[in-house]
Amino acid sequence: MKVVIACDSFKGSVSAVQVVSFLTEGIRRVWPSAVIDGIPVADGGEGTVDAFLHSVPGRRIRVPVMGPLGETVQAEFALLEDGTAILEMAAASGLPLVVPEQRDPMRTTTYGTGQLMAAALDAGCSRMVLGLGGSATNDGGAGMIQALGGKLLDVQGRSLPPGGGALDKLVHMDLSGLDPRLENTPIVAACDVTNPLCGPQGASAVYGPQKGADDAMVRQLDQNLAHFAKVGLTCTGQDVAEIPGAGAAGGLGAGLLLLGNTRMCSGITTVLDTVGFDGRIADADLVLTGEGRMDGQSICGKTPVGVAQRVKAQRNIPVVAIVGGIGPGAERVYEYGIDAIFSTAPGPITLENAMENSHDYLASTAERVARLVQAIRTY
Repeated sequence: MKVVIACDSFKGSVSAVQVVSFLTEGIRRVWPSAVIDGIPVADGGEGTVDAFLHSVPGRRIRVPVMGPLGETVQAEFALLEDGTAILEMAAASGLPLVVPEQRDPMRTTTYGTGQLMAAALDAGCSRMVLGLGGSATNDGGAGMIQALGGKLLDVQGRSLPPGGGALDKLVHMDLSGLDPRLENTPIVAACDVTNPLCGPQGASAVYGPQKGADDAMVRQLDQNLAHFAKVGLTCTGQDVAEIPGAGAAGGLGAGLLLLGNTRMCSGITTVLDTVGFDGRIADADLVLTGEGRMDGQSICGKTPVGVAQRVKAQRNIPVVAIVGGIGPGAERVYEYGIDAIFSTAPGPITLENAMENSHDYLASTAERVARLVQAIRTY
């Protein structure tokens, strides 16, 4: 019996590495001698660096960078043996770095993300994979561009101050001073969303409120990003506004596309390709996947559906999702390769209970799945 366990983290509760470990424990209660291939995965957000380093040889590098509000934070990235640098924008410009009462997308900046990219270049990377999940920012990647040597100037030729609130003052974008190493360093922007830069489904409208924006700020930020894209088109010839994913991470997707050597890609696809997922399921009998919550949005690039689709493209074997909670519309995932969903909750419980007892609940759920599969195989 071979079981592949490819799970994302349960955000705010259990890391992907822990989820795989706890599920492995439950499986072994039923199949002590099973071959279990644990693959912690991520879709471009928190845990992406850890997921790669768990499966691919490389080293972790830690550097000081500017945080979302200008403070210094310690951010890390991975440099794999093949020269690929794995970065999470959230490590430098993420929402968890800003306490709720200080969240303000008019001021938060991606400058630290640009510094993190520069550090990867300094480390000798030949390619970058940058995860775009979990941002505190809405500046279109303006800060990132400035950190990498680009100039964003107002009518008086002054550099724009940090934040999405300043983008309406932009009159000229000069990318001639960008770090020349970027020309020969392909960038994969890994994200699990396809939002355009502006409009009802854009960065500001959809994600601005969780970053601290009220209705008036959302309207202003949306107008500012539209202006940013217009100036970018005039100065670079690149129209990034409607490209799927341009609105990821507060428009950082758009800023990366303006660099000219960037390809947008599904985060989970990028991770599965890099860890050699297809070969690892070639002789599997069962695949377990999961995330903290499964609902109607899970079909939009989330880890479990990405895993299931890859499995079903090759093998007719069961794919079971183990999740913390099941929300409205979760049944839609059945159309995308997931055969069954199991919640770890043993009954009506508080979030605190679920988090405190995640080890026991995950292991017990995996055991129940294994016992059901074993019964079916027996009969």
